[in-house]
Parts: sequence; C-alpha cells; structure tokens
Amino acid sequence: MTRELVILGSTGSIGVQALEIVEANPNLFSVIAITSTGTHPQVVIDQAKKFKVKVVGVLKNAELIREALPGVQVIDGPHASTEIAAITCDVVLNAITGSIGLAPTLAALDAGNRVALANKESLVAGGDLVVSRAKENQLLPVDSEHSAIWQALTGENKSEISKLILTASGGPFRDRTDLSNVTLAEALAHPTWAMGPVVTINSASLMNKGLEIIEAHYLFGIPYSQIEAVIHPQSVVHSMVEFVDGSTIAQGSPPNMKGPISLALHFPQRVAGATTPINWSQSHTWNFSPIDLKRFPAVSLARTCGEIGGGAPAIFNASNEVAVQAFIDGKVSFTSIIEIVSSTVEQMRDVAGNKLRDLSDVSAIEENARSIANHNVKKVVA
Repeated sequence: MTRELVILGSTGSIGVQALEIVEANPNLFSVIAITSTGTHPQVVIDQAKKFKVKVVGVLKNAELIREALPGVQVIDGPHASTEIAAITCDVVLNAITGSIGLAPTLAALDAGNRVALANKESLVAGGDLVVSRAKENQLLPVDSEHSAIWQALTGENKSEISKLILTASGGPFRDRTDLSNVTLAEALAHPTWAMGPVVTINSASLMNKGLEIIEAHYLFGIPYSQIEAVIHPQSVVHSMVEFVDGSTIAQGSPPNMKGPISLALHFPQRVAGATTPINWSQSHTWNFSPIDLKRFPAVSLARTCGEIGGGAPAIFNASNEVAVQAFIDGKVSFTSIIEIVSSTVEQMRDVAGNKLRDLSDVSAIEENARSIANHNVKKVVA
C-alpha cells in the first residue's frame, strides 16, 4: 500500500529531491498535495501534472496555475500551506524555509498526520508548542544531522547519553580568517551542499549550526550542556552520539539528502537504493576540528538563546531572517548579520524568556523582533 504524501515547499531543494524519491518508488509513495511560493509557476504546474496531485497551494500566480491545472484545487494566500498541511494523509513533508513553516507543522500534527520535518525554524521558533503536540514517532527529522542522531539512538537508553555531537561542513569560510569583505557570491558558494540561498548563507555564518543545536534540544530532549558541534569538512559523518561508557556511534553516508528524506517518509522501513553508499574499497580521510567561536559567534549566541528559552530562540531566528535578507539585498555586510542578531536579542532580553503559550505569542514576539532587527539594519546602513 502506497503512502500518501503532502509536500510543503515542493520547488525547493528538499521538495525536489523528495519528488525524485517518489518518482523512483511509485509503489511506495503517491503525492496528493504540494505547496510552493509560486514564484516559478511552470515548475509547480509541471510537478502537479507529473505526480497527478489533487491540491496545490501557492502564494503567487494562483490564476495562472489554475488555468493550467483544470480539475486541481488551487488554494492561494498566506495560509495555503497551513490549510493543506491539515489534509488527512500518511506524511506531511515540511520543507518550507523560515519560521512561516511553524503554523503548517502545528496544523499537520493537530490533524494527526506524521510530519517529516525539514523546517528547522518550526522547532527554533516554537519548540515547546511543537513538542507538546507531537505524539511518539509523529515528528521525524529530515535534517541530515538530526536524522543521524535519531538513527544512532535507535534502541539506546536516553539516560546513557553523554553528549550529542553535530557535525558542520564549516561552509566556504572555515579556513578564512578575515570575513569583513565577504561577497554574496562567496557566501553562496558552499563547498559541499546545494541548498537555497538563506540556508546556504546560514551555513556560511554557521548560524545554521546554532539553529540545529536548538533543534536537537527539542527533538531529543537533551540539555544544551550535552550538545556540541564540530567541523567535519567531508560531510560524510552526519552526526554522532557519545555514551557514558566512552563509546561513540556515528552515522555516515555521502553528502546526499535523499537518505534522510526517504527514511522520514518511509519510517520505520528504509527505502532501498535511496542514496549511493560509501565506497569502502577506496581510501578515505575524514577530519574533525573544533569550531572557532570567535570567527563564528552565532553558535554561542544560539546556545545562549536556547538556554534562556521562552521566546529567545524565536527572536534569534526572526532577527537572523531579517539580517540575512538585508545581506542578500546588499544593504549590510556579512559580518553585520550576527551584529544585527546579537543587538536585537540584547534589546529584547527583558521579554526573551517569556513563555510562548500559542502561535499568536510566537507571531507577536517575531513581529517585534523583525521590527527591531529592521531598525538595526538601518543603523548599520547609516
């Protein structure tokens, strides 16, 4: 029996790879709905036709897409993904970028759907809300690092975990000492992974690793004091778990997202041939080194925000989204990103620890953070 999937963010890197998995395994999966911004309408149209989806959600170009897809329900507007995430199905893959993915995650969980989560901001901005709603095995990680930890923990006793160790490629600047003159093109030139612009820039600043530390805390219920991150340029070992007896279990595979995606979609079974395995007939050299927290302060700031809890991670994430967009738009320098985020967190410190009771609380504190971050952008520009 095939599993019915809803794919949120179908035109992004994760969404496209998920559809390739579906195409390669038509006996395992079918797609009943997809969502996208609609910025590239022809891609959405082609996907909908190819996979015979029943429902499409977009923010833009809805009429154009409706005309091209007679008989397909096209839902448009800012709440399209949230509405579609609640459609009864086997798995909702949330591959949306940004904290706008939180509402669809909650809607999918509340509808009883399993969520394959590639939208890390759901847990960063609203971790307490998400975790409180998710039942056992209802929320499955898609990020390669968290998928690796999830796999390493299978059958293990949580009380015997010494630490979680996330690996980071280090991005394009792992060996560059002066980051003051980084260009947008340089920040987008990731040495290992092909990702969207926001995620790629977050990887360049190691902001991504900071977000993933917060995400790991919520996914696995492990204190921040027991979560670390190290540089691993080859991106073959995706993360590790160290246990109290001194042993470490690592999960390894070539840097390809189809393994983590397919496992989350088809859990508890694996999808045969989802990705190419490591070639053990060849020699390999894998390096691990500590993160230079002076060059990449985002990691420490993320940990601080996570430990404060409440709305602090949401402030951290929302202000970063504003700062990254300002960098993409050429308004601020690369090093200004963390300066803007840090300033915003500090300016909101008196409310940062407040408990977020519901989605409206998250929206309110994010809106405030974006407003202050935009003001900080203008100060940098001035």
